Amino acid sequence: MARLYLVRHGRAAAGIAENTDPGLDELGHRQAAATAEELAALPVMPLFTSPLLRARETGEPLARRWNQQLTVESRVAEIPFPTSDLAERARWLQAVMPGRWSSLDDYWQQWRNDVVACLLEQPRDCIFFSHFIAINAAVGAACADDRMVVFRPDNASITVLSNDPGSLTLLQLGGEAETKVN
Repeated sequence: MARLYLVRHGRAAAGIAENTDPGLDELGHRQAAATAEELAALPVMPLFTSPLLRARETGEPLARRWNQQLTVESRVAEIPFPTSDLAERARWLQAVMPGRWSSLDDYWQQWRNDVVACLLEQPRDCIFFSHFIAINAAVGAACADDRMVVFRPDNASITVLSNDPGSLTLLQLGGEAETKVN
């Protein structure tokens, strides 16, 4: 059984309707540093990150502190969007977030399964720098909850799961944001 620390990226410099891959803003960098300080108390362990810039920038302070590399893991990236149009991406996400995974096409259900499979494969404790929906996919799987949004992880919050043989177990939810879900 491994402990899995899922860190939501710090506050991004732009929203999904404004930029496909924004880095962190000033507050986001401070959040990343504070999260690195908190996680540094743990034993050194593997660090994985979404390929997206805001997640990588969130993981960099801890990687520097531990003098190790972040390993890019695409399965914990942001949920894929059905369009590259920024405004349409935002509308799509707002429309699907209040729903359930089972109401989405197989493509997105497979994406959720891939997030969960990635976490179940880990043989030892590790940290993942990831995204709102990916973290919700993992927590939902751990709690047998089909909703897309089970909770609202705040920027740079730390959610802890374990990967018991064949299933995820929720150990601790990270701090919650004040984001609104329709």
